[in-house]
Amino acid sequence: MSRVKSKTAMKTPLWIPSEERKRDANLTRFIHYVNAKFSLDIETYPRLYRWSVENIPAFWATLWDYAEIKASRGYDLVVDDLNKFPGAQWFIGARLNFAENLLRYRDDRVAFVFRGENIRSRAMTYAELYNEVARLAISLRDLGVAPGDRVVAYMPNLIETAVAMLAATSIGAVWASCATDIGPQAALDRLGQVEPKILFTVDGYFHKGRRFDTRRNAAQVAKEISSLTKVVVVRYALDKPAMGGIPQAVPYDALIARDAAPIPFAQLPFHHPVYIMFSSGTTGKPKCIVQGPGVLLKHVKEHRLHTDLKRDDRMMYITTCSWMMWNWLVSGLATGATLVLYDGNPNYPDAGAVWKMIQDERLSILGCSATYINYLKSQGLQPGKEYDLSSLKEISQTGSALSAEGFEYVYRAIKEDLHLNSISGGTDINGCFAGGNPVSPVYAGELQGPALAMKVNAYDEAGNPVRDRQGELVCEAPAPSMPLYFWNDPGGEKYRSAYFDFFPGKNVWRHGDYIQIHGDTGGITFYGRSDSTLKPSGVRIGTAEIYAVIDPMEGIADSLAIGQQWQGDQRVILFVKMNKDAALTEGLKNAIKSEIKAKASPRHVPALIVDVPDIPYTFNMKKVESAVTNIVNGRPVTNRDALINPESLDYFEKILPQLRR
Repeated sequence: MSRVKSKTAMKTPLWIPSEERKRDANLTRFIHYVNAKFSLDIETYPRLYRWSVENIPAFWATLWDYAEIKASRGYDLVVDDLNKFPGAQWFIGARLNFAENLLRYRDDRVAFVFRGENIRSRAMTYAELYNEVARLAISLRDLGVAPGDRVVAYMPNLIETAVAMLAATSIGAVWASCATDIGPQAALDRLGQVEPKILFTVDGYFHKGRRFDTRRNAAQVAKEISSLTKVVVVRYALDKPAMGGIPQAVPYDALIARDAAPIPFAQLPFHHPVYIMFSSGTTGKPKCIVQGPGVLLKHVKEHRLHTDLKRDDRMMYITTCSWMMWNWLVSGLATGATLVLYDGNPNYPDAGAVWKMIQDERLSILGCSATYINYLKSQGLQPGKEYDLSSLKEISQTGSALSAEGFEYVYRAIKEDLHLNSISGGTDINGCFAGGNPVSPVYAGELQGPALAMKVNAYDEAGNPVRDRQGELVCEAPAPSMPLYFWNDPGGEKYRSAYFDFFPGKNVWRHGDYIQIHGDTGGITFYGRSDSTLKPSGVRIGTAEIYAVIDPMEGIADSLAIGQQWQGDQRVILFVKMNKDAALTEGLKNAIKSEIKAKASPRHVPALIVDVPDIPYTFNMKKVESAVTNIVNGRPVTNRDALINPESLDYFEKILPQLRR
């Protein structure tokens, strides 16, 4: 759709949904459902949002009914006390099973399509999926797995990974996972903490056309986790099955080689754990975040109402099972959609790989990071001109803030009539605080608004709500997917200090993101992590404000801004990664400074601009400003294994002497 001047704001939308798109949206059906149930006359998303945060118990109860949550026993009370924050108990009295809700469809529709770099695609129907989960669940029970036991994975993004999660949670076991492209110590720092009984792993994986044998890494992990009773090895990358010295190993195929029986889904209370998620670990050993079936409600809400996911959709997210977006993606089974699982580098053999997949698989929803979009933009690619993207109705973007120029690039180079659903939340809640919806306009650089029933606000340093200027993202009320507790935190001190101690006297969740809520559109701009805020001369500056200026500049592939303690103050250093055919000349440095001064402020102008070969990222595709900040200020980097490219830090250490002159 062409850009249309908004009647309600001075800004020009990049996209306005058609009347047909709005009429057919799941969200519109949900609004009708709410109106009929409560005798209301809600017509717009902002009004629905306002109702949802003013009537939080009623919203979640209505979603439970609308989504037809499968439970052997209904709930007696939606929530005991919204003022218990943290500590609110949800859906008291209910008995249900997470996996049963994801396996409600058992027909011949395709549930999964797997695509890998070097492996032909594989498809599995919903009927076949149920059958394989049933066969594996039998074997897990025979191995002694019981409700509350931990079953973990050190796996690529394979169909078998999802099957293992479903089989484990069908029994009531607790699932945790990380990808095989992280080192064994990083895997141990995560999986070892939760003392698992069963480990699923693989013989190897592919990346940029290369085959990596990971059995040695898996053996190291298995040998150092004394609680393990069995290691299940999936054959994927190697030509011949071999256990490679992994202790207590059994082949996946042998473990499920038996007839299936109906799955006796364990019926468990709503506070029974389902997932253990891990924080990034960039400031120490990762925190183990325990979550219950509130994740199911969170994902169903975001899939059906915010993403407009339907049974006919085919959805893919560029992710690994180290990232919460893997959990988010797999929950799409509850809607009955086809999920495309991709393992490998999305730019292999070239940057058109994903777009060819969209064309060939007729994908309707693509999920990706801002980093991926910025890479395409930096290379000047125009997928919309090179591939048939007629099936694509939405791009869901997350991981880090996407600049206004990034938004404009999507509509200019990819597809004009497309819902760019920029979302932001966290591993902590396994979902979103803010995001998009299919019935409202999209504005450059703005998420369309807060997520339903998430009472989001922006606070200044004194804890006062602010609009139209930057503040800390807070959530002023509980939600079902918030952590049940942290692992090995019996008194809850780690949990409270992580989110609730920042604003004394305020009973709010402080998430650690720096945002601006726009009074004209209701949209939200994210400026990056607030703990990455720079303070030259005591003035707070969000690093994303600098990136927003840098991203559009020709020749620059990536950048990272940090603060260095300098002569009793703080100075800003900007590191830039150049494209292969570009150089960081003095002229470009001056141009960068001029652009930042004009488009941000003189305070934002870096004291130094330094060319570097790479920028460090976590496995969740977030820039790691903290690690570089530590190096530059003479502090140790506590967990290199949390980075997808830890070798990138070597260069920062190498140039440290010149940064101190």
